[in-house]
Amino acid sequence: MICCKSSATLFFFLFNTIYTCTYMCLHIKKFIIMESTVQENNPHFQATEMSTNQQSSANFMGKLKQNLIFRSKWAELNGAMGDLGTYIPIVLALTLASDLNLGTTLIFTGVYNFVTGAIYGVPMPVQPMKSIAAVAISNPDFGIPEVMAAGICTAGILFLLGATGLMQLVYRLIPISVVRGIQLAQGLSFAMTAVKYIKNVQDLGKSKSKGERDWLGLDGLLLALICAIFILIVNGAGEQQIENQESTERGNMRKRVKKIIFSLPSAFLIFLLGVILAIIRGPEAVKRFKFGPSRIEIVNISKQAWKQGFIKGTIPQLPLSVLNSVIAVCKLSTDLFPEKREITATSVSMTVGLMNLIGCWFGAMPCCHGAGGLAGQYKFGGRSGGCVALLGVAKLVWGLF
Repeated sequence: MICCKSSATLFFFLFNTIYTCTYMCLHIKKFIIMESTVQENNPHFQATEMSTNQQSSANFMGKLKQNLIFRSKWAELNGAMGDLGTYIPIVLALTLASDLNLGTTLIFTGVYNFVTGAIYGVPMPVQPMKSIAAVAISNPDFGIPEVMAAGICTAGILFLLGATGLMQLVYRLIPISVVRGIQLAQGLSFAMTAVKYIKNVQDLGKSKSKGERDWLGLDGLLLALICAIFILIVNGAGEQQIENQESTERGNMRKRVKKIIFSLPSAFLIFLLGVILAIIRGPEAVKRFKFGPSRIEIVNISKQAWKQGFIKGTIPQLPLSVLNSVIAVCKLSTDLFPEKREITATSVSMTVGLMNLIGCWFGAMPCCHGAGGLAGQYKFGGRSGGCVALLGVAKLVWGLF
């Protein structure tokens, strides 16, 4: 059982209910409008009210099922790993440096993953707010109350921008060249960070390098190079090239071999290998595992924490959230999933807002969406909301047990 105060339990379930119901209502609104129109035009609407409600419910459930269905089991599983390269280092660093409640963060981000996957039907990522995390890791005085205050303030502004329609206006005004520049900068930033993490041994708790990494060993550069080459071979060709090969090499043994190679869940295999090697290198860490959920409590935020959180956390985070978490995500979603018209700047902005207006009060890491995470999950095979819903279930299980 989850050990928490009665008030914390009440708010936890209340806020999660509000979060889920609000976004479900957004997507059944059109069915309600259709129902009202039928009632106004039909004098005998009371006789058909039950059948209309049943049809609306069936349509809504059908949409949820379509959003969560796996296009390909192995591909969706592989796609779920696409954003962990951002999620794991930041969350672990905050856990070590600022005593972030890891269990609570896993539970809430698991719920976020599942709900956004069910609503949007695309591999919409849930990742930590990077500017706030950077301040918390580098500044010992910027503790958990300040982190949560920064997340709540950022969330409140984003929710208001979405609810008032101003975010949609910003989306229309910002030119596509700016969005492409953000996406390029984000990709280069991730690539440079990955190179730094591979080249040097990292102290995540202090966000510092401990020295150059050896070439040999269970976490050596040679193994990293082999894994990188494996990823490039399996995922680097691109879909169009694979399709051309399949059309010109039909019935050929070489074609079958390539098809098998390109269908391998590369990211999942690399992740699984990393977990196994980590257990081999540090078996004593496994022995220190304590099963059972973390204690969930409401975070006490003082006036000073609100002030510092807003100045040091919200102000630098807000531009990044608007441009990368909302605008760039919507533009990229339009490119990758043109049929998903429900992914708008308004809904995405409100999603980010509601996530943090709920979870930050209980100590969950402030989170957002991100174009880099969406691109990564798509590249590794994620094509539906089932991809991130599966990841959400895994986080929930890990956080609860």
